[in-house]
Amino acid sequence: MSGLFSPIEPRETGMLELVAGHSMYYELSGRSDGVAAVFLHGGPGSSCNPGHRRFFDPAFYSIVLFDQRGCGRSTPSGETAFNTTPDLVGDLERLRQHLGIERWLVFGGSWGSTLALAYAQTHPERVSALVLRGLFLASKTELTWYLEGLRHFLPEAWHRFAEPVTEPTSAKLLAYYGVRIGVGDRDAARRWAAYENATMAVGETAVAASAAVQNADDNALLARVRVQLHYLVNECFLEPGALLDRVGRIKHLPAILVQGRRDLACPPITAYALKQAWPALELRMVEDGGHSAMHPAMSTALVQATQQMKLLL
Repeated sequence: MSGLFSPIEPRETGMLELVAGHSMYYELSGRSDGVAAVFLHGGPGSSCNPGHRRFFDPAFYSIVLFDQRGCGRSTPSGETAFNTTPDLVGDLERLRQHLGIERWLVFGGSWGSTLALAYAQTHPERVSALVLRGLFLASKTELTWYLEGLRHFLPEAWHRFAEPVTEPTSAKLLAYYGVRIGVGDRDAARRWAAYENATMAVGETAVAASAAVQNADDNALLARVRVQLHYLVNECFLEPGALLDRVGRIKHLPAILVQGRRDLACPPITAYALKQAWPALELRMVEDGGHSAMHPAMSTALVQATQQMKLLL
């Protein structure tokens, strides 16, 4: 994991009460009086982990990590009721206010980049800068690519993933897995996760990707996939093209987008589209990088981005 800062432990953890029975896990690390930076994990449905603290200089930043609704250590686990993108944007604001932060750097990768843009466009006055990675704009085109187009690059993984569905299309695959996960089908959850990991693991080791599925707790895996499907089936609760249409609200903010050239899950064309709509955005294409933020070339580029932002904050 080249370029990352040394591992650190949180200086504080907590649970923030939200609404409709949801509670959100959060943690603080780094410098208590430092410049605030919040990390938005991917998925939807994933969670933060100790490695995410390592993108930030702990001697400069006050680092905020949290698990989104229904994810990780937030409760109830896997809950999809009252769980939408506007809800998550509201949660971020509630957390910022709870922590007494005026403005913060927002760092998000994959689905986290979607949420980062949605939050920044809703509350631009609360964002000091953006660092994005593996851009996802939650469009039908991107979802069709992920569920259908990747068969041309990952035929073995796609065949195992799509095998239970006759004449598999994006709509049929989402419908099938939505039903199976809804009834607690652990094999379906593992099949979905194996396909996801295969797309993320390009440039990584296949053994590591396989082990991630084999070692996953069944209940945690079902919860994660349930939340992810909930968002994908509902087009991530965003109007088509909304994130590009509203980019004018954040054009004044410093922003760096780190994109892996070999990212199959979130292809570079999406990052390029945002760059076209936002010329001041600094797009850094990592030629040998894929989707994983922990690929040495990607992690190095991401740390360089947070280091560069120190000069502007």
